[in-house]
This record gives sequence, C-alpha cells and structure tokens, in this order.
Amino acid sequence: MKIVLLLLLTLNLIAVDEYSFRVGYGKASKSLLTEIISGNSYDNNHNKDLSVLSFNGGYLLKESLFDWPIDIYVKGGLSYFDEAGTRSNLYEVVLYIKAYYNLDFRDNRIRFGIGEGGSYTSDILFFEDEEAFVKNANTAHYLNYIDMSVDFDLGRLVGHKEMNNTYIGWALKHRSGIFGLINGVKDGGSNYNTVYLEKNF
Repeated sequence: MKIVLLLLLTLNLIAVDEYSFRVGYGKASKSLLTEIISGNSYDNNHNKDLSVLSFNGGYLLKESLFDWPIDIYVKGGLSYFDEAGTRSNLYEVVLYIKAYYNLDFRDNRIRFGIGEGGSYTSDILFFEDEEAFVKNANTAHYLNYIDMSVDFDLGRLVGHKEMNNTYIGWALKHRSGIFGLINGVKDGGSNYNTVYLEKNF
C-alpha cells in the first residue's frame, strides 16, 4: 500500500491530466448485473473468497465532448484473480473505451463512468465455470467487458489542492458473452465489485 501511495504522490509532480492510473481490489458477486445497477445486490459475495487486484492505465482522448461535462478515455489494464485455492490463480487483460460524466458542485466533483471493451483471461474464472456448469452453458477466455464506476475527487473533498484529480470510488468489473453474441456464451459471466484509487496526471 505504501508503494501505491508513493506512486500517486509522484504522479502529482507531472500533472498534465492526460493520463490516468487506477489500482483496485474487489470480490466476486453472485448478483446479476441488473441487480447490482439497481442496488438490489446487498451483501451477495460468493461463498468462496474469490478476489481480484487490478491495475488500469488510461489516456484522455477527448475532454468536454460536445461541450458537455463528458471526458472520453481509452484504457487498458491487467488484473490478478485469486481463486481461493479452487484452482491456479489467473490473469486478465482488458482494453476498453470509457466515458466519464463530471458533476461539479460546491467545489467538489463526482464522476459517473461507463466503459465498454474486451477482456481476455489466461484461464476460465472459477465463478464463470461454476455458473456455466449449472446452466450447461459455454465458457470462453475472451468476453465482452463493461467497467462501471462512481467516484469523487479526494483532493477537492478535503481541500488539499495537491491531491486534486485523485479519485476514490467503486467500480464494477463485468464479463459476459452478451447473450451468446461472443463465443456463444449465454451464461457464465462474472461480476466483481471493487474499490479503487485513481490518479489523473
């Protein structure tokens, strides 16, 4: 954790706000995507301790799209999945486009983000394999990827200008076959609820 904080402080010294770096940690959820979005998932973690540690980097493609408070990034990331002894741990590579809607009020900022792209895992996630087995469905290394998030500017919140553009928030990592459109995967996707720190620099 000290290394992450040191990295975030170092990024403050080269502030051009065209790049972003995010580190997140989370757990697998048994809830459906629609349940998580609607807030009906509650404490619905998988009974095994399935977790993910993720690192994402991004580049700002367009700021204030159409003069709206919307920023567009291209992002890529690497994630490490701890499969809680069910099998060997595995890795994921993601590439996606993400839009942020910026809501500014009283010198604070909240961002709502939605990203769309692709995800490739080095093996099939235990959670995805388990669900596919129950539903007699396919699995795949490559699936559609959705990244949804909400965060707030930590520097603005605490009134410490040197920490501006350092965000703390929640993100959902979602993999699915889009009802069979990708690799014939109709069921067997996964959702991971994560908390993260992100720095624009």
